Amino acid sequence: MKSVAVIGASLAGLYTARALRAQGFEGRLVIVGDERHRPYDRPPLSKDFLTGSAGQEQLALADAEEIAELDAEWLLGTRAVGLDTAAGAVLLDGDRTLRADGVVIATGAAPRHLTGPAPGGSHTLRTLDDAQALRADLVRGPVRVVVIGAGFIGAEVAASCAALGHDVTVVEAAPLPLLAQLGDEMARICSALHADHGVTLLTGTGVARLHGGGTDGRVTAVELSDGRLLPAEVVVTGIGVRPNTDWLAGSGLPLDDGVRCDAGCVTPLPNIVAVGDVARVGGTRAEHWTSATEQPAVAARNLLAGSTVATHRALPYFWSDQYGVRIQFAGRRGPTDTPRVLEGSPDDRSFLACYERDGRRTAVLALNRPRPFQRHRRELARTTQPATA
Repeated sequence: MKSVAVIGASLAGLYTARALRAQGFEGRLVIVGDERHRPYDRPPLSKDFLTGSAGQEQLALADAEEIAELDAEWLLGTRAVGLDTAAGAVLLDGDRTLRADGVVIATGAAPRHLTGPAPGGSHTLRTLDDAQALRADLVRGPVRVVVIGAGFIGAEVAASCAALGHDVTVVEAAPLPLLAQLGDEMARICSALHADHGVTLLTGTGVARLHGGGTDGRVTAVELSDGRLLPAEVVVTGIGVRPNTDWLAGSGLPLDDGVRCDAGCVTPLPNIVAVGDVARVGGTRAEHWTSATEQPAVAARNLLAGSTVATHRALPYFWSDQYGVRIQFAGRRGPTDTPRVLEGSPDDRSFLACYERDGRRTAVLALNRPRPFQRHRRELARTTQPATA
């Protein structure tokens, strides 16, 4: 293989480029990114960057020396618009064509939007540009903020806005935030963090539309599906993401809420692999930082081998920082699994709990217990399957 194109200057894209070089690939390496920025870390966007305690320079995932060592061609501010698998070509905007022997799909995901108009002052948060625009609206003085969606992004944004002194209301359509991930009992405990810090949480209701007005046409209120109006000067929508696969329509690759791959991140065409948020690996699409850093080494190995010689089977893991509390979860919780607190106290917002099924542990959850959590996470991984087979 003489040339590889990495489509997506993302966390997963950068890690795959690094893995290719580390595994001996010396050919032409081209990294295409639709943003104008080199790869940066996204988790701080909703936390330290939003509150102003971290700047753009602290988000960089690679310094100048590391970039030089990659010996890659960077096409930033460039969007992939198609993939011609027969010709081995990636179609770029501006009627350009990039030919490569191997292709890494690392185009990530894009935030879902509410239907209807989006007045000024309404935001989603996925990119650095998104975060800069939101931060600009938050530094003008105390405002009323409505966050739509109480998942990880929504909760972290709410916590950051509260820390900045804004009046914050969070709207969640589900009966409880994180209910699907944590189950009823533990979701209630984590949900209480909002009230602990003076943030209003409204659950079991959706959003009908946003209202705008005035001479500047900025958002003035959020209308809920039950007819209530919430006054707002800033609105942040965090209702999930969808994988960036539109550019692959007509390519012949199997698309099903992501690019379908085997357990080694390999598509039906062995010279094309997918990693990160866009990849459905072995039937599962994971939208977490850990997956985006672990999959690339396996994908690179298989791409260079021309077949699936390694697989990725890591224990699912995610974390979220909210209101000064680190929430960590690892494992595969079933709907009937029972949580049991092993140490600490939920009342103190500092505890470690495990989920059990038929006397066997299936998952572990911790609030502000990082060291014991990592120990139990390792033990859980040993009793399931290795990270890489």
